[in-house]
Amino acid sequence: MPRPPRSNPKTRTHAIELRKELTPAERKLWALIRNDQLGVNFRRQHAVGNYIPDFVCIEKKLIIELDGSQHLEQEEYDEERTKYLNSLGYKVIRF
Repeated sequence: MPRPPRSNPKTRTHAIELRKELTPAERKLWALIRNDQLGVNFRRQHAVGNYIPDFVCIEKKLIIELDGSQHLEQEEYDEERTKYLNSLGYKVIRF
């Protein structure tokens, strides 16, 4: 039986674009966690539902978000997003 899609085509397309535009902080963290350097595999800008977390470890159900200054103005959105991701079993860590 085929697996249901984890996100919609629009979100996946946006995730692909975001992978090309990492912030300096995302670039630094990615250099430290890519290629199983921590013993687990992380994906960057990986679509989960209608959201695109910065870094996702599918195996451990762990999401790492690097919140820049724009997040000061979107606390409600971030809270809603975190609740949704938690409902899927993910632990969200924000820096």
